[in-house]
Amino acid sequence: MAYYYLFTVLLGLVGLLFHFYIQLFSRTGKLVNKIPGPTAIPFFGNLLELHVPLVEINNALRKWSKIYYPIYRLWFGPKALVFILHPDDLEIMLTSSKHINKQFAYEHFHLWLHSGLLTSNGQKWHHRRKILTPAFHFNILKKYMEITNEEGERAVTNTRKTTKETKVDLLQFCSKYTLNIICESAMGVPLDGDHKDKEASNKYKNAVYRMGNIIFFRIIRPYIWDWMVPFIPKHNREVKEVVANLNNFTDMIVEERREYHASTNYEHLNFEKSEVNAYIGKSKRLAMLDLLLAAERDGKIDDEGIKEEVSTFIFEGHDTTAMSMCFIIMLLAENKHCQDLAREEVEIILGPKNGQLETADLKHMNYLERCIKESLRLFPSVPSITRYLHEDVQLKNYKIPAGVNIIMHIIDVHRDPNFWPEPEKFVPDRFLPEEIAKRHNFAYLPFSAGSRNCIGQKFAMMELKSLISRILYNFHLEPIDYTRDVKLISDVVIRPSKPVYTKFVRIDRQSNI
Repeated sequence: MAYYYLFTVLLGLVGLLFHFYIQLFSRTGKLVNKIPGPTAIPFFGNLLELHVPLVEINNALRKWSKIYYPIYRLWFGPKALVFILHPDDLEIMLTSSKHINKQFAYEHFHLWLHSGLLTSNGQKWHHRRKILTPAFHFNILKKYMEITNEEGERAVTNTRKTTKETKVDLLQFCSKYTLNIICESAMGVPLDGDHKDKEASNKYKNAVYRMGNIIFFRIIRPYIWDWMVPFIPKHNREVKEVVANLNNFTDMIVEERREYHASTNYEHLNFEKSEVNAYIGKSKRLAMLDLLLAAERDGKIDDEGIKEEVSTFIFEGHDTTAMSMCFIIMLLAENKHCQDLAREEVEIILGPKNGQLETADLKHMNYLERCIKESLRLFPSVPSITRYLHEDVQLKNYKIPAGVNIIMHIIDVHRDPNFWPEPEKFVPDRFLPEEIAKRHNFAYLPFSAGSRNCIGQKFAMMELKSLISRILYNFHLEPIDYTRDVKLISDVVIRPSKPVYTKFVRIDRQSNI
């Protein structure tokens, strides 16, 4: 027993010496500690300050951003994180062709997404991006809009069937229709509402939220290694259950699309990928999944790779848009004057056509677009992005050594009073052309920037304009919950800590869609 205690003490001393060396005496420690930040304690660094509920983690990060602006550092045990908040430093990072790899936080996504477009690095990322880029060709996006319009009509019709005034649970409402849209447009598989699909999609959405909690549980406990998870029974059971639900949904989507192509003797996969324009003229809609299945037949990707990308795109394509839609609706409800201006614009465009919406109409919705952009400024779907440094990088005022993770806290950049006067206010006219011209190009990054920008950003904007314009044409929005009262939980995607509601008041017309 005495030897056991002695061994434990010696192990602790070795750990302390190692961490003292890393944090204080190593080259990395000396460079990182030149950057301001909260006091780090031996061994743990700043970890104990983040062992709090998820809503408090977000508050702590926002607080440090204000205290140490424009840059600060945290120690997660021996791992150094540097948070950058100034557009000059973001420009250096995001325009670099070298610093494109991700590590911090994203390594925990491998449980689910493995090594898809969101989480992969290096040559694999370049290869997958090349395969998937044609799925977001402008002409194909127009085909996707057919599905978005159908779901928009369904959302409006279902809501109009209820009472004159409807209290809408925004998280459920937005997630339902954005998931339907991404599954049919990008995957070619409609969730037509039968019991099987409804049950699977509900389990999937719940699992996405739970996965966020699992990931942040691991982020703030870097001392838990993967091999330890089986020895934490409650956590291990939850991980297995959540991952199983997520994978089952992906498997269902891929299997249904495979069965469709098998039933048509793969005729819709026999196309030249370089001749996208010719292909989309066919009656069947091209789905992103079709490009992957065609690439598989050419030996460019395997079944595991297909499921990686399907998982990635269903998650990224529905959850980010759902959260954006949720906050846009809340902000328009709170800001009646802006809502009225946006509705007036929509009515001018859709009124003569009894509410029928065509893709060409979207480019005329300039004020609505400004409202959407201002909402994405206040509540960017992805509030922070990371990069892992394989070599030193010189920022504006500090050299950051290799081996450090850079965190770009987009939500704070978007609320920097140096670039956004009265940053907490909802002011869509910040996005008038003359106002944009006066601002730093990297002060607004809702879809990131550089080579790893969001591949689906044009689709997301088209989808949001289509869905929100239909809602405005058919309903007045009145606030129930206010954004100022919303507590955000720390997650990869911005998310309210609890359900939020807005009142939809039906506008009665002679004909409505």
